[in-house]
Amino acid sequence: MSLDPPTYLSSLLNNIRARPIPWDGAVRAGHITDTDLKKIKSVDKVRREQRKQTVEANLDDYTRLLLGGGNTKSVLETAGKRADVVQYILVLAGDMIDEIPALTSKLLAHPNPYGPFLSLLSQSSNPEDPIPLLTSSVLTSLISSALLTSAKPSNLTSETIKALPKLYSYLPGLAKSSDNCLQDIAVQAYSALLRTKKARELFWKQRAETVTPLIEILRVAAGVSSNGETSTLWSVASSVRNMTEAGLGGAVGLQLLYHVLLALWQLSFEGALVGDGLEEEHEIIPLLIQLLRLSPKEKTTRLLVSTLVNLISANQSSLLPAAALARLPSLLENLSGRHLTDPDLSEDLVTLKEMLEEYTKNRTTFDQYAAEVRTGHLHWSPPHRNPTFWHENARRILNENQGELPKKLMEIMGKNWEGDKQVLAIACNDVGCLVKEVPERRDYLEKLGLKARVMALMAESDEAVRWESLRAVGEWLRYSFGS
Repeated sequence: MSLDPPTYLSSLLNNIRARPIPWDGAVRAGHITDTDLKKIKSVDKVRREQRKQTVEANLDDYTRLLLGGGNTKSVLETAGKRADVVQYILVLAGDMIDEIPALTSKLLAHPNPYGPFLSLLSQSSNPEDPIPLLTSSVLTSLISSALLTSAKPSNLTSETIKALPKLYSYLPGLAKSSDNCLQDIAVQAYSALLRTKKARELFWKQRAETVTPLIEILRVAAGVSSNGETSTLWSVASSVRNMTEAGLGGAVGLQLLYHVLLALWQLSFEGALVGDGLEEEHEIIPLLIQLLRLSPKEKTTRLLVSTLVNLISANQSSLLPAAALARLPSLLENLSGRHLTDPDLSEDLVTLKEMLEEYTKNRTTFDQYAAEVRTGHLHWSPPHRNPTFWHENARRILNENQGELPKKLMEIMGKNWEGDKQVLAIACNDVGCLVKEVPERRDYLEKLGLKARVMALMAESDEAVRWESLRAVGEWLRYSFGS
């Protein structure tokens, strides 16, 4: 799984390679030793094969150059006051690590393989500062090599396990940038790192830093802001804007979208660990389904479908209801009718369809309603407006699992739902139906706080919320006057 390096980073590297460095002045100022300069000039601006031969013949020397050893400091430490020299050495180090596996192995065998680099990583909080940016690229190459060459997680050195979280703490600064190029550097670094179980577990452990910016990029691409000011994740497909290859929602390019989906797909291989958390914290299932509706290319469709399979298959009881509510079955029918060239995609579509068919074949209308309430997000699905449903199921709703559903309704109504006031209108409708069908439980609903909340919503600015809250209060008053 090899990706082309981000254009921004490639351009920066080429610019630094082309800069003339006043090496003699750096030596006179004590920023670099004669010995280190000779090592640098032996591999600088030479053919790749010649550089490889020189380094492989002197692995100990070049390991000491970059990492130090004994009484010798790393060249990155001695040249610390010369930003131009440090940048140049970082580019040279990255080239050697990528081109010469024997040097990478030697560096990783060093007692402190990441030390000089980690100190540079925290040098600045500015995402455009070239020294931390270049350092993150070198560390990504080194750490990903360490992860891949360790057959078992238990074989990872303590230095690698300590260094990876520090890199994970730096990269979100790039991912949260408004610059798509910087975002892409972070996301591609994640993809290089998320190839092993241990890396994915540490990534998830820092999910407030690592996962959240990626989800935000996906929400922007789907036209759904984090504060709900645009269309909601539960919107029907007909309300969604079309996305084109040239420009996705919120100016998220196709390449960036693909790379974010790739990182999320890699994370989804720990489906049992991350599935429920992604749904609870980010409504990942409706988000992925929204993006699947809009997917402009088969390669993004493939990643979306495979991620859904990984997450849902590991968490069927909790995530299948969300998938059904977000109308995944009808979307799968549409996708199955397309001409698809990827056999893995076709196989994953069949897997998803079979899971959903098994889930829905014995599902009652009550199950559908309960699953929707448990998601914490309501939409006008058929049960809400069906008098027969309420007549047959209101008492069960109140009693099931010690009143789980009315308590969840109160939790839903406790939020403001800015930008999606429809949720409050639907909740008021449901409360009114419960009071109408089971009036003797009015006191119980009042103790949960539902009556007070419904009455407060009569002052809402949204007309639909005011109307539904007025109807619900009317049910309470009707039985109050009748008693």
